[in-house]
Formats: sequence, C-alpha cells, structure tokens
Amino acid sequence: MDFIEELTWRGMIHTVMPGTEEQLKKGMTTAYLGIDPTADSLHIGHLCGVMMLRHFQRCGHKPLALIGGATGMIGDPSGKSLERNLLDEATLRHNQEAIKKQLSKFLDFESDAPNKAEMVNNYDWTKDVTFLDFAREIGKHITVNYMMAKDSVQKRLNGEARDGLSFTEFTYQLLQGFDFLTLYKEKNCRLQLGGSDQWGNITTGTELIRRKLGGEAYALTCPLITKADGGKFGKTESGNVWLDPRYTSPYKFYQFWLNVSDADAEKYLKIFTSLTKEEIEALVAEHQQDPGQRPMQKRLAKEVTVMVHSEDDYNAAVEASQILFSNKADEALRHLDEKTLLEVFEGVPTFTFSKAELEAGIPVLDLLATKTGVFASKGEARKMVQQGGVSLNKKKVTDPNAVITADELLNGKYLLAQRGKKNYFLLIAE
Repeated sequence: MDFIEELTWRGMIHTVMPGTEEQLKKGMTTAYLGIDPTADSLHIGHLCGVMMLRHFQRCGHKPLALIGGATGMIGDPSGKSLERNLLDEATLRHNQEAIKKQLSKFLDFESDAPNKAEMVNNYDWTKDVTFLDFAREIGKHITVNYMMAKDSVQKRLNGEARDGLSFTEFTYQLLQGFDFLTLYKEKNCRLQLGGSDQWGNITTGTELIRRKLGGEAYALTCPLITKADGGKFGKTESGNVWLDPRYTSPYKFYQFWLNVSDADAEKYLKIFTSLTKEEIEALVAEHQQDPGQRPMQKRLAKEVTVMVHSEDDYNAAVEASQILFSNKADEALRHLDEKTLLEVFEGVPTFTFSKAELEAGIPVLDLLATKTGVFASKGEARKMVQQGGVSLNKKKVTDPNAVITADELLNGKYLLAQRGKKNYFLLIAE
C-alpha cells in the first residue's frame, strides 16, 4: 500500500511538502501527529488525524502519537480566538493514559514489529529546559518576521480575537518546532502529520531542523472536516461526540453516524473507515438504487462503532434503535441500560409516581389516568385499552382491570407507556 496514494483517493490530503513522497518511497519512515490532552478522551474531531496514523502504520511506516503535555499547558492559537484552560501535570498524565488506551484500538503499540506505534509526551523533554536555554538553542534560529507571517498569528493580530495574542501563544509554534527537532534527533522522525490549520506550526519545525541541523523533514496535512451543509463536523446540540462511552454512549455514537446526510456519508466512509475503494464504490451504487434503505449510513455507523467500541456495543445500539419498530421490543427494552433507555426516549413526556404504591400494585387505569397524566380520565383510558391502543413496556394492555406491580419496572425505576401508535410517555417510579 502506498500512503500518499491511499490518502489521496480517500480525500484526506490538503497539503504535502515537496519531497514527502520520495522520502516515504525510500523505506519505513517515522511520522508523528500531535494530540492535545485537554480531556481524558478523544472526540470524533480527532478521528481524521488518528485514521491518518492508522493508514500510515498499515502502509508499513512507524507512527508516533505525541501527547502535547507541554503545549497543552499553553494553548495553540491556530483557528482559535481564545486561550484555553491550562492543565496541571497529574491531570495531563491521567489524560495521556486514557488517550493511549483509546488509540490502541486503532494502532499497534504492543507487537514486536519494527513499525509498532509509540506514544511520546513533549512535557518529558520540555519540562527541564530553562527559558535561557530555549532562547539560545531554539529562539535564535527562527526570526520574528518568519513567525509573524503565519496565518494563525496574523488572524489573531488582525483583531479576530478580542484579547489579541499573548506571548505564551506566540511561542507555541517554536515549541511545536522544538518537538519536531527533538523527535528528528531522537526517533529519526522525518514527517509531521496534522490538520490543515497546523501547517504554519509544522513548517516552522521543518525550518528549524533545516537551519539548526541542516536536515530534511517533511509535512503533510489533511483538510478540516466539514459537513455538506456548512455546519461544524462532530458537534451536536449537546456538544462533542466523544469516543469514551462515559461521555457519549455507544447508542448515541451510533446514531450520530447513522444520521449523517447522503452527501456526507460517502465522504465519511472514505475518511473514517478502512473499507477499500471497491467496497465503498459498491455501497455508493447500492445507495443510488434505493436511497431509502440508507446502506451507506448503516455501514458507516457499523464500521466506526465497532472500531471505537465493539461488535457487542454495535449490536446493542442497533437493537436499541429498533425498539420503536420491533415486534420483540418488550424483550429488547429489558436489556437496555438506564443511560441508553433515557437516550432512546429523550424528549418524550415524563410523569413521576409513587414506587411504594407500585409495590402493593396499582390498577392500570389508575396508573394511566390518576397517578400520571397519560390519559385525562379513567373512562378515556378504559376505552383506549378496549380498543387495543395502550401498551406498557411495548406489551399490549388487554385487561382494563389489570394491576401493575414493581415487577414490571425497567431498571427498577421506569415504565414505558404508549397511547396509540406514536405517543410515548416515560413513567418514573420514585
């Protein structure tokens, strides 16, 4: 597999420095990609970079995942208008370990292969460098004129940011350049990968290597991922879509990919999966035959959910997604954890009632009309039950004199009431 070729057909190349392709053809090359450790989980905004590293390793090269411990204490001005919160060392180390665990699903860190992945943290080689050392050894090689010319700096200086650009942030590109220089010397790293907003910082590193060591180093960036409608990729109304199930459940994660537009689905299949060109072309053709079946979105959601979580999580997410339409929904409901249950029925009206009363048993009409507001009156509830239009936990209520007990509760707390075909209510026993 040829790395540049692979990324090109996938639409994952924005800019390549001349000479990069020739370097990769010489044999196994080491490249790094920086990851900001501001949280103890990656989110899907990181995935394009992570997939670049994954393809890089699959093509026989050696990937380095660099955790920006030092730079995370400062903040990167690229594409941002405000400085970020600074982290302490204990938080950084915790975040680093959590990120490595996530990355190990994409990269081989454990084998004996010569191109096994490594994780490095720039805090380790930056923490003992004094300001004087940095000024003398690094600062003198790059002019202020050179640094000022970078787009990221220009944007901040031209008034896009209310508070201008602090000296701390101005030095960011030098620190990133120092990373590249260090990895060039210690790991024979010849290439830096990143998003297109990082081009300025990356090329400062290649320039520093050239001026200080007379060495050749290269840069390759991927485009910033966008949505066809111009909206920001990876953001939902509730914020980032995280890879850690504590922050974004596998169900919500799956739903995110399932609901992308047709225009985005083909693009995302190329970027966020390892499917071959032929497999993706076949999916596109199948989709064109019957768009209503959404084969592209279904396969995309499957591939990414299995890769980030697991096959079991994917199957559970599919099952949860089908609860509203399934014939065996009552069984599926019983398997749902509380978080997923609440996510599946997010936005439906809720009523609370007494759990203590339920222990003794509550007549179904009382439950639906007196204890909660599913129906305005017991008479209305009775009529609907007799017409076969009432379900509890996706099971038809056939007897208007039935008594409901705590045995029926989902997760020891919930009852799902359904009035007619489309009106759902979540009843919460407290």
